[in-house]
Amino acid sequence: MISEKTLQFLEDLRENNYRDWFQANQDRYADYKKDYKTTTEAFIAAMGKYDESVSHLEFKDCSFRINRDIRFSKDKAPYKTNMGIWMYPGAKHDNLAGYYIHIEKGKSFIAGGLYCPQPDALKKVKREKDGYYEDLDEIVQNEDFKKNFKALSTEDALKNIPKGYEKEHPAAEFLKLKSLIAQAPVTDKELLAKNFVEATAKKLFVLTPLVDFLNRGLTTEE
Repeated sequence: MISEKTLQFLEDLRENNYRDWFQANQDRYADYKKDYKTTTEAFIAAMGKYDESVSHLEFKDCSFRINRDIRFSKDKAPYKTNMGIWMYPGAKHDNLAGYYIHIEKGKSFIAGGLYCPQPDALKKVKREKDGYYEDLDEIVQNEDFKKNFKALSTEDALKNIPKGYEKEHPAAEFLKLKSLIAQAPVTDKELLAKNFVEATAKKLFVLTPLVDFLNRGLTTEE
């Protein structure tokens, strides 16, 4: 599971984000990778009990390279300083909804849904929100959803309803959302607890109806 050593490695990497330091700390990086693999596999097993659609996944399907793609970024720091675990049905590069665990000292969180979908996927999700908004409203009004995640994120919401929809549309607030995600913070104490994986998987399962709603729209032909 997640160890203090892993969190400290990521913190030290943040302060020394350049190749020479990274190469000089390959032994620590090796320990980090072991922790990453063990934690990810534990999450796959735990989530698979709740949502069989992710039970087939392997570490390579859910993990990210530590190297950043800096080709088009002003930030030229070469390495990521967080651990991410992404679980969803289908092949690795399918644009589907799923579950995410972000591990970073003082900034950890869990989330589920669909983040910044491509235009084709966004169109399909809009169609689902337009035609089946009652289903989505039932999901976000669920007591367990509100207790654990409060509401859908409005981080990248449009100010106005998209073109082609009436202002009075009953799903207006849903249609303004480009991403459809819910998230909740994770404290360092929770992160380092022995039951972190099982407790987190139980929370993420609350988002399964949201993930299913989105993937229904993404995989249904017009």
